[in-house]
This record gives sequence, structure tokens and C-alpha cells, in this order.
Amino acid sequence: MNERLKGKTVFITGASGGLGEKIAYQAALKGAHVYAAARRMEPLERLRTKIHQETQGSCKPIILDVSDLEKVSNVFAEINRIDVLVNNAGFGVFKTVEDSTLEEMKGMFEVNVFGLVACTKMALPKMIDKGHGHIINVASQGGKIATPKSSLYSATKHAVLAYSNSLRMELMKTGIHVTTVNPGPIRTNFFSIADESGNYAKTIDKWMLDADKVAGKVVACMLTNKREINLPAWMNAGSKLYQLFPGLVERVARGAFSKK
Repeated sequence: MNERLKGKTVFITGASGGLGEKIAYQAALKGAHVYAAARRMEPLERLRTKIHQETQGSCKPIILDVSDLEKVSNVFAEINRIDVLVNNAGFGVFKTVEDSTLEEMKGMFEVNVFGLVACTKMALPKMIDKGHGHIINVASQGGKIATPKSSLYSATKHAVLAYSNSLRMELMKTGIHVTTVNPGPIRTNFFSIADESGNYAKTIDKWMLDADKVAGKVVACMLTNKREINLPAWMNAGSKLYQLFPGLVERVARGAFSKK
């Protein structure tokens, strides 16, 4: 058991499946009291049962649509202590700018950005009062390298990175850590919405990250001063190269970027 997490309170959004569910399970396994938040109760109840039976840990399911800012405010007002907040809720739709709708734009920013900011703002006062805490924001390598058909999704994740970088500096003397998680594609149900055709998921299947392994790295960093988690390493190297030579990378990698 990770003594650093034992007895600590971890609040996770988007916990009904995929990466969020894995983080919740592994945090409970390390002795944390988990608040698992998502829009649907049924998968959360299954997660609570699994955690109780397999880890004897604590998991409280919470119905929460992070795009409902009033609901976010009400939920967090009822929780006395949060040691770690994992802003994991998010979705993407892979379409060209021409084909993307304004409703899709609005939905992605409401969940991926505004919901994340709202949850953070509500959790911060409790952390500041106690002089410690950890905000973990799940962004994406897509926030570092924007590719065709991901303009809106990449824009939301770029916003998460910028917000997190500013927040980290603001909180530098408070004892509160800020970490961004920047994964490449993860083998979860994310692509059932982002890529309805299934073609992109098939094309990149062999490069997809394992959700359990990503969750393990997220849980291992909890309550440590880790700035970023970047996965996989080769994709992170590509993003660094892109920052230095964007024109060159766009020309050389144009074919790979356009496989959605």
C-alpha cells in the first residue's frame, strides 16, 4: 500500500469507464477514499462494488455532468476534504473544421475546459486552507501537436495545458501541486465517440496505450511534485521536435497526421 495515499481523499471526474475508472480502482487499491464522479450511476455502482469486493477500499459514486456548472458547485460544496482532484472527464469528435458543428464545439469546450476549470476552482479553497493538495489535469499529446480532424479537441486540450501551467505558478508557494497528463491514444471507449467509423482506431491500434499502465503512472504521481506525465516517450519526443521545427514536422509527418 502506498502510505502517501492511505486515508487521503481522491476525487475523479469521468470515472464511469476508461482511464478514469482505472485511476479510481488503483487509487482505492493504494488506500485512498475515492469519490467517483460521472454522468451515469450504473457503471459507477459497478465500480463501487468491484472496489469494495477486490480492495476493501472506499468508493462513493457521484452523479455529475461537469458541464453543469451549478451542479459542480453543489457537489463540491458538500465535500469537506479533497486531497487529490483528477480532472479526467472529457471527449473528442474527430472531424474537419468544415464538418464540425457549433454544437460539437460548444460541448467539447463545456466539458473539456469549462468543467475542468469549475471543478478546480471549487476544490482549491479546501486545499489552500489545509496547505496541501494536488490537481491532476488529463490533457493530451493532441494539445501539443494539433493534427487534421482534431482542431476543436486539440484546442480544448491546449487550453487545459495553458491553464494548468499558469495555475501551477500561482500555487507555487501554497503546497499544492499541479500535474498535466499528456497521453497519446489510449485503448478505451473514447474512440466510439471520437471516431465513429472505427478506421482511425484500427489504424493506430498497435500504438495505443494500455489504460491500466497509464492509470498506474497517474496514481504513482499523486501528492508528488510531478510537472507532467507524457506518454508514450516517442510521441513526447515528437511534440518537442514539433515545438522547435513545426514546418518541418508538418511536412514530414503529413501522412501520419492525416490517418483519422
